[in-house]
Amino acid sequence: MLEIPPRLSLPAQTAAALRKSLDQGTWKEFLPGERRLCELFKVSRPTLRSALSVLAKEGRIEIRQGRSSRILSPRRQRGGARGRLIAIVTHDASALSPAHAHHSVTEMRLLLAEHGFATETFVFRARGAAAQRHTIEAFVRQNQVFCCLLLWSRTELQQWFAANAFPALVLGSCHASVRLPSLDVDFKAVCRHAAGTLLGKGHRRLALIVPDSGRPGTLASEEGFRAAGQRGQDEAELQIVRHNGTAQHLGAKLDLLFAGAHPPTGLVVAQAQQVFNVLLYLLKRGLSVPGDVSIIARDPDGYFAGLAPPLSHYYFQRQAFNHRLTRLMLQMLNQGGLPIQPYLISPRYFPGGTVRSLA
Repeated sequence: MLEIPPRLSLPAQTAAALRKSLDQGTWKEFLPGERRLCELFKVSRPTLRSALSVLAKEGRIEIRQGRSSRILSPRRQRGGARGRLIAIVTHDASALSPAHAHHSVTEMRLLLAEHGFATETFVFRARGAAAQRHTIEAFVRQNQVFCCLLLWSRTELQQWFAANAFPALVLGSCHASVRLPSLDVDFKAVCRHAAGTLLGKGHRRLALIVPDSGRPGTLASEEGFRAAGQRGQDEAELQIVRHNGTAQHLGAKLDLLFAGAHPPTGLVVAQAQQVFNVLLYLLKRGLSVPGDVSIIARDPDGYFAGLAPPLSHYYFQRQAFNHRLTRLMLQMLNQGGLPIQPYLISPRYFPGGTVRSLA
């Protein structure tokens, strides 16, 4: 049975909301009083105080009894907890939007705060290799960074940390030729297993639907998908369909895919949102699942098990992923680094009812 991802506690959600407001500069020197904050965030006073305690441990605020909490400036934050700063580094301000990344990083920040480490998110927008190197070097020097978590990072950013042997963990996968420790889902194994499952059910025309992002996880998915076809004893036609993430472009790609005389009978689809777009497309085309087309989702979603029939997909325990991330960060902090290797999470296959046997 599919395990629904655990929800963050209310104090954790409140701390995350307060942290976002601080990052956006909502208040300048002091936080509003407790009563006003409780009204703004719709929480009780004990919940608010727990959240404020987390931010105080991170070095973001100074709690003053009987008075409004003081917002610590970057200069003052470098003392105390700021001497133990962990930076979450990304090129994309929306990098925390994927559900598993957001929950994992939020959980990590809370647990590291309990160990006295502060965390801060930094977004690099510098263009060009020289500008990128200058921005990174200035950032590390000025902020006295202890170590970094690289989130959905570009090649040049990963290359700088690898070349300078700066303690860092990649959340996701490393780009080709970059040697850094990384934590990610084993997308290569997932897509190899998905294609192998469809081939084992007698399907010989398969397609992998993935975003045209060039990210390492996508490239690993394609590699695993191809590997399944190479291992098959019978001739099989495996296609990779890349799209730009919009429903319109995906629809156009699917039009081409199903226009031929021998369209695919099995699909492996990356990203939960695109799974629903594919299902709607097949419905509009008058194709049934799994009668005409079998589907396996590469990624988990809480709605998949509740569909009729339940969608065949892969899932993993998010809490285990969160704990693995925090343990690796603590290990890096204690030892000054991590062994350079990929740390991979192996999802489980949920058979569901969207794969039909043609054998």
